[in-house]
Amino acid sequence: MLGWHLVTVQPAFDPAGLSEEQLQGLEFKGDIVRTGDGGYRYNPDKSRGIPGPLVVFKKTIDELSVAFEKKGTNDHGIAHLVRYTVTRFAAGFIAASVVAILVGVLIGLSPLLYRSLNPFIQVLKPISPLAWMPLMLYSVQDPTWTAILVVFMAALWPTIANTAFGVSTIRKDYLQVASLLQLSWWRRLLTVILPAAAPAIVAGLRISFGSALVAVVPAEMLLGELGVGYLTWIEWNNLDISGVMFAILIVGVVGVILDFGFNRLARLVSYAE
Repeated sequence: MLGWHLVTVQPAFDPAGLSEEQLQGLEFKGDIVRTGDGGYRYNPDKSRGIPGPLVVFKKTIDELSVAFEKKGTNDHGIAHLVRYTVTRFAAGFIAASVVAILVGVLIGLSPLLYRSLNPFIQVLKPISPLAWMPLMLYSVQDPTWTAILVVFMAALWPTIANTAFGVSTIRKDYLQVASLLQLSWWRRLLTVILPAAAPAIVAGLRISFGSALVAVVPAEMLLGELGVGYLTWIEWNNLDISGVMFAILIVGVVGVILDFGFNRLARLVSYAE
C-alpha cells in the first residue's frame, strides 16, 4: 500500500518555463486551477495518471454511502449493481452446471461416447464465450438473456470435461456392487456415481466458476446491462479512473467470497480412499 502511494503521489505543479498563454490554456482545459495567492496548482477534480490509495479509498466510501440508492434509470447504487451481476452469474452458472454434470455423466459412463465426443469438447472448450455473444444476441435478441448465455457457455465445457473424466475413472467395483444390488439408474447416479466422481466434478466447477466470473463482467460492458461491468465502462467513459479501480475491487471481493464457498464445498465432498 505504501509503495502504491509513493508511486502514484503527484508532484506540485511547476509553472516554470510556461508562458502566460500556455498557463491560460491549461486553466481553460481544467488541468490547473488558481490558488488563493495567485499561483496555480493541479485540478484535484481532474485525475492525472493512476490514482493513489487515498483517492480510491475516498471513492469507495462515497460509493458505499449510496450503495442502496437508485437515482435514475441507469444510476443505481453498487449494492444493486452487484446483485444484478451475481444474479446473471448464478443463473448461467447453475444452469450450465446442471447440464454439464448430466452430460458429463452420460459421456463418462459410455467409452464410445467418450471417444466420439471428447475431440469436439476439446475444440469447443478454448473458444472464448464472448465469441459466441454476437450469435446469441442475434438469436435471443435480449441483452439480459445474452449475458446469461455467455456465462452458461463459459461454465459449460470445463465441468463437462472434468465430470466425464471423473466418471470414467470410477473404480469398477463400485458399479459392480450397484449392479448386484439392482439399484435404479437414478439411485445409482445419486448414491454411487456422483459421490465417487465428486472431487473431479468440484474441480471442474471451480474452473468453470472462474471462467464464468471472468466472462460476466465484459459481457455487461459490451451489452450495456446494469452491473459491475457496466459500472466499469461508465466510469471509464467519465475518465474516472478511481471509479474503474473501485469496480475492479468489487469484482475481486465478490470473487473471493464465492471462491471461499467453493473451497468449503470441496472440503465437504473430499474423502480418502
